[in-house]
Amino acid sequence: MKIGNKNIGGNNPCFIIAELSANHNGSLEVAIETIRAAKRTGADAIKLQTYTPDTLTINCDNEHFKIEGGTLWDGKTLYQLYGEAYTPWEWHKELFKVAEEEGLICFSSPFDNTAVDYLEALNVPAYKIASFEIQDIPLIEYTASKGKPIIISTGIATEEDIQLAVDTCRDVGNNEIMLLKCTSSYPAPLELANLNTIPDIKKRFNVEVGFSDHTYGSLAPAVAITLGAKVIEKHFILDKSIGGPDADFSLDEKEFTEMVMAVRNTEKMLGEVSYELSEKVKKNKKFARSLFVIKDVKKGDVVSSENVRSIRPGYGMHPKYFKDILGNTFSQNIEKGTPLNPNHYSIVHE
Repeated sequence: MKIGNKNIGGNNPCFIIAELSANHNGSLEVAIETIRAAKRTGADAIKLQTYTPDTLTINCDNEHFKIEGGTLWDGKTLYQLYGEAYTPWEWHKELFKVAEEEGLICFSSPFDNTAVDYLEALNVPAYKIASFEIQDIPLIEYTASKGKPIIISTGIATEEDIQLAVDTCRDVGNNEIMLLKCTSSYPAPLELANLNTIPDIKKRFNVEVGFSDHTYGSLAPAVAITLGAKVIEKHFILDKSIGGPDADFSLDEKEFTEMVMAVRNTEKMLGEVSYELSEKVKKNKKFARSLFVIKDVKKGDVVSSENVRSIRPGYGMHPKYFKDILGNTFSQNIEKGTPLNPNHYSIVHE
């Protein structure tokens, strides 16, 4: 898969997405500076959300539309929340321009067909389907039909939901699919992360896989990398004092920079499958054990465990020969502390 100028998956570096979401708190200037800050953190991409309250829900305050259940947004109606959180569409063109100037890939999550059409006009390089839209099969079908890479979060999805979403993309000829393991809890407790699902998603659905993280901190993204995640998406905020619906579980510039470093350092540590020794390690083999003469011996003395041992450093013969040389005789006088070599003894034939 390729998004913009970034190859994703395989042995390529993890693609790190800073999710702007509602973290502009209604200010275009904050949104612009957040994009610039995202570049400073080392992120690869900035992601927007393209909706209005009216494309997501209706303005109604009966019990069906009030948020309850221990969320950060309890007491609000859906319409009120989305009215606070949405990114005005008239900002998009400028935000895309700023991202391009900063060298960041910019794309968005559409929440209805009109948003897809609007984003197509901006020539987005990819689309993201949000967790709560994975059941919106008509939206997925329409978005996938544009032929661009499609990233789908699985936060509220059953296995059947995921399979249906993937099949929907493939049925319109789009095989550039990335599934993100996600826990749709804000914030998400660590014990609900279930990151072992990441390699299973890749195998079960035959797609590239990543991780959309709503936990606190940067531990979960680093662990996700070790399990094969090739995309990390995390909410990013310029400064938590800005406030807003997503501020609590977003990372600020310092924290996001630390997360990027943790991901990159994890990638370095994982490396590749290799049994080759680096030059630095080869040099340190001198500290390994080898066979040494440990007391002065004379020509004709019998080689025994009393005069030869496996000790550090590693300048003598390999310890695997120890049993083979016992019982042979020294072919010359040798001083204590001499690394043993085959010229030091003569083989006794029985």
